[in-house]
Amino acid sequence: MSSQLNTRVALLGNPNAGKSTLFNALTGLRQKTGNYAGVTVDRYEGNAVFNLYGKRRSLHIIDLPGLYSLYPKSQDEAIACRTLLDEKEAIEVVVVVLDATNLKRNLLLATQVIDLRFKVVVALNMIDEAQKQDIRIDVAGLEKTLGVSVIPVDSRRHQGLEELREAVVNARVSSSVFYDLANPPFLSSSYRDHIRSGLHSVTADVENRDKVYRFNVINYLVVKYVQTPSRLSQKELTSKIDSLVTHRLFGYVVLLLVVFIVFQFIFYVSEKPMLWIEGLFLQLGSWLGSVLPAGVLTDMLVDGIIPGISGVVMFVPQIAFLFIFIGLLEDTGYMARAGFIMDKVMRPFGLNGRSVIPLISGTACAVPSIMATRSISNARERLITIFVLPLVSCSARLPVYSLLIAIMYPADRFLGIFNARGLVLFLLYMLGFVATLLTAWGAKKIIKSRETSFFVMELPVYRWPQLRSIAIMVYNKVKVFVKEAGVVILAISVILWFLSSHGAGEKYELYSQQEKELSAVVPGGEISPQLEEVRALRFEHSYIGKLGNFIEPAIAPIGYDWKIGIALLTSFAAREVFVGTMATIYQSSDTGEQEGIREKLKAEKNGKGQPQFSPAVCWSLLLFYAFALQCMSTVAVVHRETKSWKVVTLQFLFLFALAYGSAFAAYNILA
Repeated sequence: MSSQLNTRVALLGNPNAGKSTLFNALTGLRQKTGNYAGVTVDRYEGNAVFNLYGKRRSLHIIDLPGLYSLYPKSQDEAIACRTLLDEKEAIEVVVVVLDATNLKRNLLLATQVIDLRFKVVVALNMIDEAQKQDIRIDVAGLEKTLGVSVIPVDSRRHQGLEELREAVVNARVSSSVFYDLANPPFLSSSYRDHIRSGLHSVTADVENRDKVYRFNVINYLVVKYVQTPSRLSQKELTSKIDSLVTHRLFGYVVLLLVVFIVFQFIFYVSEKPMLWIEGLFLQLGSWLGSVLPAGVLTDMLVDGIIPGISGVVMFVPQIAFLFIFIGLLEDTGYMARAGFIMDKVMRPFGLNGRSVIPLISGTACAVPSIMATRSISNARERLITIFVLPLVSCSARLPVYSLLIAIMYPADRFLGIFNARGLVLFLLYMLGFVATLLTAWGAKKIIKSRETSFFVMELPVYRWPQLRSIAIMVYNKVKVFVKEAGVVILAISVILWFLSSHGAGEKYELYSQQEKELSAVVPGGEISPQLEEVRALRFEHSYIGKLGNFIEPAIAPIGYDWKIGIALLTSFAAREVFVGTMATIYQSSDTGEQEGIREKLKAEKNGKGQPQFSPAVCWSLLLFYAFALQCMSTVAVVHRETKSWKVVTLQFLFLFALAYGSAFAAYNILA
């Protein structure tokens, strides 16, 4: 018996073998999330604390990415192999998780790990489903032949966990005579050492010979120890459902219906809690402003830090809803079907089937959608998906679209049945989708990859979702976003506050003093027209106002004046800030209603006495906001997911060039 009280355990298994469910069952919320060194693939670690033989013990469990064999074919599999074989990781015990309903495929990985002379425990997961299918497994015989403990487990119902923990504490290296007698000449001890070195020079011939040998062994094990009925009811039910879900025509109808439901929840259901969170922070800021003494620190807290925190937390409902649905789709087995039917459509553009859900959910928000690209195993295709996602029109663009479209088009009908504004809005969304595919196609031509591009996804049987595991996953995703992306967003918000609330020069000081005097005599918190005018003038002479005047020559070719320039700058924190900034500049109280600012913008004249917001300028702005990366939350998450400022910079510059070029063309054609 091991006397070790803190054993480092690696959890290894095929995709869809229930490994993540077992990890969650063992560790609960005693988990931490990070990345493997040098890559952005998730690394989950956690502790399983329990009492055994009168002693308090702790298993430190590392959940490795799913893989089919120790011959890596993707980034995930390579990471799992490197981590398993890395001496710095100090892996003491390997728990190989097998799908009890598909031992023939799962045993390949188990035999490879056993031959590496690790202390191994085999977790025979989904034993309940095997029993439902009348699959009978001789556990004792399989254990004797493999030479390691084999523990039947139902991780979804937490059955067999106590026996599994005990087996890990008492884990041993296999000394099975079966393997000593059956090893072919090429599978020598030196070959095992070669596997430990990383498999980097194993030839295809050796790999194929090894797999042929192993499957011969596995066939022997399955025939001897597994009794399978001729008809498997659950697989038959799955086949019947798949006849519709993966149908070459109706499969797309089902996918669109699923996407519609997901979109409704992410976009509409999350809107109320997001508004509630935003309102809560507004009330908090107002309350702190009334009880704290006036000064720079109070201004920074109320106008910088509180809005910055609000900008992070208000995304939580969307992130939570998105990953709830991703968890449900993955747990039931449908996500694999969605990727399967869309792979042929996406592949010519440098994407694959796993890009579908992030691109669709990007219509709600790019932030959680970029996080969802982690399911894409091919590094190039994941990078391309991240690169093009900001081109999908998100919900933050809607206030901008609505304001500008309302200025140009009346609320009447087109061709008797269609709403003109609705058609323009539809056009903008379709434009973003087309730009996404074309950009992905171009990126495919530029980004080179030595990694073979293939799409392998097992279609598991349909299962009821495990809500506890989904809840733990959602909790971890939200925690990661708030802790890591939130820091960047908060810092940028404070910088923007400083630039807009500070300035230099006599005029700035003069208007600041006048603002203080007028604010002191306004009763009941009401804002007088004179105070609004002074605030607008002070804003014009702040640092960010001067920056607006400074960039005016650069934005004049696309029809913008310095006021629009300021709105462009402030909306780089979040696109929807454009409306509030314009309301402040044009002396309209930002009450959340657009009627006032709409009329102000319609009446605004340029230097030539012509309408400033002409159709040419409005379309220029619409195209600019459709393409430009004006969202610091997205920038922060892209950096977190890619760990590269180079990617962030290239993405920002490309989208800015696309936005500026499109705006320039629209303004000069329509003017």
